[in-house]
Amino acid sequence: MRRAAVTIDPAEVGFTAIRAQGAGGQNVNKVSNAVHLRFDVAASSLPDAVKARLLARGDRRLSSAGVIVIKAQGSRSLEQNKAEAMARLQALVDAAAHVPLARKPTRPTRASRQRRLEGKAARAQIKQMRGRVREP
Repeated sequence: MRRAAVTIDPAEVGFTAIRAQGAGGQNVNKVSNAVHLRFDVAASSLPDAVKARLLARGDRRLSSAGVIVIKAQGSRSLEQNKAEAMARLQALVDAAAHVPLARKPTRPTRASRQRRLEGKAARAQIKQMRGRVREP
């Protein structure tokens, strides 16, 4: 497994403070502590191969315009939510930076073919025994 060290330029990431959902009393209604992180993949300085793998992923956080949107609202602190969103974005980019190894096609061994045929014969025998009993 080859992994390229890819870092995200903080200048390419946009943050928007929003009000968090869920429990929290009046603080939830007054303070915008949750954060929306927006990262435009096509306009970023990531390597082209990483961009292509990011855009090819079927991730629901990726919009049709090629913008990754991550919402973080786990903490009551805006800075902690920003850090959490950046960590999740970095994990997403790290996963896309992983270059999968090409599969080398191989042929089944003689023993594996023999085991497969023996298993098929045993299963056929089991199914044949399920039928109606016939008198000879």
